[in-house]
Formats: sequence, structure tokens, C-alpha cells
Amino acid sequence: MTYVFHLHRKMLESSSVPLFIVFILLFILLIVVLLIRKNGTAALIWNEIIREKVTNFIMNQSKEQRILNFVLQNAVRGDPCSVVDTIDKYCSQKEWAMNVGNEKGKILDKTVEEVNPSVALELGTYCGYSAVRISRLLKAGARLLTVEFNPEFAAIAKQMIEFAGVQDKVKLLEGPSQEIIPQLKKKYEVDTLDFVFLDHWKDRYTPDTILLQECNLLRKGSVLLADNVIFPGAPDFLNYVRKSPHFQCTNYPSHLEYMQVEDAMEKAVFLG
Repeated sequence: MTYVFHLHRKMLESSSVPLFIVFILLFILLIVVLLIRKNGTAALIWNEIIREKVTNFIMNQSKEQRILNFVLQNAVRGDPCSVVDTIDKYCSQKEWAMNVGNEKGKILDKTVEEVNPSVALELGTYCGYSAVRISRLLKAGARLLTVEFNPEFAAIAKQMIEFAGVQDKVKLLEGPSQEIIPQLKKKYEVDTLDFVFLDHWKDRYTPDTILLQECNLLRKGSVLLADNVIFPGAPDFLNYVRKSPHFQCTNYPSHLEYMQVEDAMEKAVFLG
């Protein structure tokens, strides 16, 4: 908003700009600011398409690399809580990013603590935020398998996980979830999964849940926690798990990471 008022003053100082045009431009800027703050679609278009692309071009560096650099410069090596807090600070104050964030992160924390998993799976690593967040709560001997399709994100996440000092608990698997899930039993020696965090492509939530069932990776009591079920939204997933006799569901209303846009997480307990 400071920028808007500064622009207003500059325009008023220039006699070549008609006053009504100044007020029209100010009104448009105000509407844009309000949309970005309250409307999820507008906010994502601004942050993920316009602002990010321009910043990447100017700095010749990806947003994910900027997040990593900020962590390397400001967080405490070997301290996963410091890494998580530093990422939250960057994404709430500098550039928005699609981590689960601190508000929904507390729901994630509580679920992990309740399940106390020996073997956990994360679908969608991104920069490693939630992998670090989950792994810091795992008991001795437990492990987290985290799957990332994008090789650039995977490279960032690997450095983030190592800097946080949780690399002994986390194994990053690079590739499409639909290819990796069927390999979990034989290639990665997974019997069944105690906990699954879904935070990848929303249109993969349902088919990957079905795939987990078909591959006999879920046991009675296995817990699935899905992010962003309201925004951007995963209606097919909600419809599937809520109507299935194999799942008992709980919804946790919240907000989109680092915004005031309504969102929620859905917990689905596998009943066998």
C-alpha cells in the first residue's frame, strides 16, 4: 500500500496527468491489492505467474533457489525447527510459496504425533518443508519416503533436508507417484504405510489413494492426510474417501498457506 500512495503523490505532482485518471488507477490498484489478499485464484495468478516470473527473470534464479539460499544464510544447520521457521518467515514476508505453512503445519504435526508412524509417505516434496517438518517428529528408527516429480524441486529439497540434519530419516524418491507407489514394497522394502501425506497434484489424490489400496500398502488404521482440499481443491478425493466404507474422515478447516483464503485438510483413516 505504501507503493500505491507514493504513486498517488507522484501523479498529483505531474500536471500532465488528469485527476480522474489518477483516481481510476488508484481504484484499480486498490482492487488488485484486495483481490490478492482475499481471493485465492487472484493471489495464485499474481504470486505464481506474474510476480514469480518477473523476479526469476530479473534475478536469473528460481524462487525455490531463493528460498534455499535464505535458509542457508539465516537458519541453524542441523536444527529442523529453525529451518521450518526460516522458510515460513521467507514465504510470509518475501515470496509466497506452496508449502503447507505453519497454520496447517500444526494440524500436520498433531496428526503425525497421534499416529507415531514407523513408515510414512509424502507425495509432493517441493522444497522439503513438510519433509523436514514431519521428520523432526519421527521416533528413532522411523523413516519418511517423500516423492517429487520435478527434478529441480528434488535437488532443492535434498539440500534442504541435509541442511536440516534429517537425511537419515528421509529418503527422497524422484519420479511420478503412479510409478513409484507400485515399487514401494519390493524396491523400498515397505510392508504397509502408517501415515501418508498427500500434497502433490490435486488430480492425483484419488488415483494415488486407490493405487495405495490396490498395492496393499494400507493397513487397518493407516492415516491419510490431504492438503488443499478446499483451495485449489480436491473434490473428487473428498467424494471418494467420504463415500467409501473403507475410510473414516475428519475435516480440519484452515487457510491457504500464508494467506487468509479458506482452505482445509482432510484426514482419512483406513478401516480395512
